[in-house]
Amino acid sequence: MILDQIKANEVSFQEVIAHIEANFEFTPTAFKNGDTYNAVGQNSGSCKVFSFAKLSGLSQQDTLHCFGDFYNKDVLGNPDGTDHQNIRNFIKYGWDGILFEAEALHSVRR
Repeated sequence: MILDQIKANEVSFQEVIAHIEANFEFTPTAFKNGDTYNAVGQNSGSCKVFSFAKLSGLSQQDTLHCFGDFYNKDVLGNPDGTDHQNIRNFIKYGWDGILFEAEALHSVRR
C-alpha cells in the first residue's frame, strides 16, 4: 500500500501523484506554505501532495517522503539551494505553515 511505502521512504513523487490521481478528484486551489503563496494552478503537484498528506494524517516527515527524490536528493543534497521552495518551506514551517483556500482533493469511488 502507498502509505507503507511513504512511511518507509520507498516511494517516488510520480508514484504518489499517480495514486492521488487514481483515487481523488483534484480541484486546483490556492494555498500558502510558510511565507510562500501559491496561486490557483501554481505548483499543483505540491498542492496535491500536501492535500493528500493532510487527508491521510501524515506526519511532517512522511509528507516530505511523498516528494521522493525532489526531497531526498535535490533538497537534502543541497540544503542551501533555492529550488523546490515548497519543500524547503515545509521543512521550516511544517503543518502550521500550510493553509488551503479550499479543499483541493475529494475521494472518488472507482
